[in-house]
Amino acid sequence: MNETEARRVLDPLAGFDGGDLGAAFARVLSPGAAVHLAFPFETMVGPEGLADAALVPLASAFPDLERRETIRMAGRDAAGAMWVGVCGAWVGTFAAPFLGIPPTRRAATMRFHEFFRIEEGRAVEMQALWDIPELMMQARAWPMAPSLGREWRVPGPRLQDGLRIAGDGARALEVVGGMLAGLSRSHEGVAAMELDRFWHPDCAWYGPSSIGSTRGIDGFRAHHQAPFLAAMPDRRAFLENGHFFAEGDFVGFTAWPGMAATLTGG
Repeated sequence: MNETEARRVLDPLAGFDGGDLGAAFARVLSPGAAVHLAFPFETMVGPEGLADAALVPLASAFPDLERRETIRMAGRDAAGAMWVGVCGAWVGTFAAPFLGIPPTRRAATMRFHEFFRIEEGRAVEMQALWDIPELMMQARAWPMAPSLGREWRVPGPRLQDGLRIAGDGARALEVVGGMLAGLSRSHEGVAAMELDRFWHPDCAWYGPSSIGSTRGIDGFRAHHQAPFLAAMPDRRAFLENGHFFAEGDFVGFTAWPGMAATLTGG
């Protein structure tokens, strides 16, 4: 299976704008697929498990629910497994409670990042994040401190090419690998990470809600990196669980679990 064929496995989800959401995912996921969706859902089995725990409550809260993708990419990880990564947002009228979050009865969005491991034309594993704090903030139900970065509707790629990706991703994978190697030297100080070797001066960093977006290297350091490192000094990444893949100028990474840390700082 090539990248184009792998991306097409997710076609039943593209542009979803009503109907049976569980049935749409059942056309993508194999019956026994391992489904990992971040807290409070965690690990489920197959499309039925995902539907019961997450999809039915989401569709009930948003009667006019739409799924809008901004990036869909595919590639093989170091072990040769084929992955498809998707970025986008759930959109609709937040009409009924969801996970105890009170409805706004107004238009609302919730960003998602989802990764699917493909075998024989079906997804046998899903690892995903839904930006539930984003929805909580729209409902004015966020109980913690405001984000240091900018909270907004995160835009798609600058060239609007996230749904027409093509080409060998080897160079992109090399650049991102070098950047991550630099970030791993954070204990040696800011200069040791050499971010200016890998990041454009006007780079945009789109963090999840509660962290927010930043602009430029200085913005990233001030509004995310430095507070993050100070608050969780014992953080540790589980790179052995990770799956890196690339296509064109896009790189995807997913891991379950990917990191652990103790919140000890401010």
